[in-house]
Amino acid sequence: MRKGTLRLAGLSILAMLLSGCDSANKPAAWHQYATLGTYSADISSDGQYAVIGSQEEGGSLWDIQKNARLFDWNHKAGERSIIAESGFSPEAKFAVTANQQDLVLWHTDTGQAEWFWSSPGEILDLDIAPEGDYALLGLGNHEAVYFDIKNGGVRQTLRHEGRVRSVSLSQDTLTAVTGSDDYTTTLWDMRSGKPLQQITLNNIIDVVALAPNAHVAFSASNLDQAILWDTRTGEVIHTLSGSDGFFPKRVSFVAARFSANNEQLLTGTASGLIQLWDVSSGSELKRWRAHKKDPYGPTSTSIYAVGFGNGEYYAAGSNGIMNILK
Repeated sequence: MRKGTLRLAGLSILAMLLSGCDSANKPAAWHQYATLGTYSADISSDGQYAVIGSQEEGGSLWDIQKNARLFDWNHKAGERSIIAESGFSPEAKFAVTANQQDLVLWHTDTGQAEWFWSSPGEILDLDIAPEGDYALLGLGNHEAVYFDIKNGGVRQTLRHEGRVRSVSLSQDTLTAVTGSDDYTTTLWDMRSGKPLQQITLNNIIDVVALAPNAHVAFSASNLDQAILWDTRTGEVIHTLSGSDGFFPKRVSFVAARFSANNEQLLTGTASGLIQLWDVSSGSELKRWRAHKKDPYGPTSTSIYAVGFGNGEYYAAGSNGIMNILK
């Protein structure tokens, strides 16, 4: 066999080993929520609603169960806003949409705007307190701020050494987890603004999530480690990906959510892989590959949001597709 042929065969085998026999399932169904791609998406904790920030139509609220567009949510009448971030309050009564600087609080029942305010910095991520009373914002100015939506003003400032890419607020609003470009993921006391626990990983932190009971957190660094950790002790419970093994698992998790009973974690990656994990064991329970609009086009779509439903799961892709998973 010639060297060129041998090299080609070796590369083919290597590619097969790296990709493996992709055991990911296909979505049980999928629905198009945006004509072109999307800038952002979020799914309510009960799996009822989705906020979509699309390239063509602007912002909108969708009923996932009915696959129906309920309201157009743009910040100025007659204009299509670039919705860079969005989020729901835990009970899904309120939602927030944001461009890089300004935010609007919406009522999901009426579709009406309730409040409007401006952020002290570029908004990279957000999470909303119950009843839409407060918003925790991850900002590009190296801060996370806890903002009083209905009365105005910053109630707490959490300072970092880098951009704050991801935030997650506990349902009782007493603690929060942040992830920063300074490679740290931090648990904060929201009353004092002081750090309670901090873990340093090997790259910028792309995504964090806090379980409903606030006892466990998920943090993932870019193309590096993804960990489940105990917020009470600061100890790593499980490592879901990392650099161990013959072929290092270089995975970029970009979306994550815990189930309401704290027992499962749903994650999405930049390559369109959705995984369901058992929190207690750290084992993978299921995996799916997001639907592509064109099977012969780009190989993947990034997952912007994941959610739990009644016996099924949801994943919103950057291509504007809502994936229904079973």
